[in-house]
Amino acid sequence: MRFALFDLDGTLVDRHSAVADAIATLSHDHGYGPEIEDWLLIELADRADRSDFDRLRSTFQLNESAEHLWRVYVDRMAAAVRCRPEVLASLQQLKDAGWSIGVATNGSSDIQRAKVRATGLADLIDGIAASGDIDVRKPDPQLFELAAARCGTQLTPDDWMTGDNPETDIAGGYKAGLRTIWVRGCPWPDRLTIPHHTVDDVTAAIDYLLTETSE
Repeated sequence: MRFALFDLDGTLVDRHSAVADAIATLSHDHGYGPEIEDWLLIELADRADRSDFDRLRSTFQLNESAEHLWRVYVDRMAAAVRCRPEVLASLQQLKDAGWSIGVATNGSSDIQRAKVRATGLADLIDGIAASGDIDVRKPDPQLFELAAARCGTQLTPDDWMTGDNPETDIAGGYKAGLRTIWVRGCPWPDRLTIPHHTVDDVTAAIDYLLTETSE
């Protein structure tokens, strides 16, 4: 069985636009003004977890509990996030070709799994490891190893990691002993070892796995 790991945010799903939509909806529903909305856009730009909403409540002396606001944000993110139909179709092809598919993602367990369920990815992947599961983040190899275990397998040098982040996904994949495919979206840091393959879209990465790595 061949095994492929994928990053979630920025690779399989578009987190950036979903964050803006989720924050706008949350702010509108609670009657928050632009000051709170702008604060959320800045503070949640790269990642979000429950503690951010403790800080939000404290900063603006809000009446709503941090737990309530976090749950609302998770729900709004699940409603806003999208996985393009062509990505889902490509993953189905990979699955049909006999590959096992896993997700290794940095982020809180509840919000990352909500995205996977909401986008239809749950029907196509065999397992997911989120950094919130064990309080370890990519590029730590432990997260890649956990993702493989969640898929019922162990990592081998023939397995692949695909992601958009040079540091966490590609350098992390190397550390875990994986072959790597970088989904280009930012300048490549000169100090990092180059990926095994580079593409402009995750569907091209899946095409590469289906064709160039076939036995």
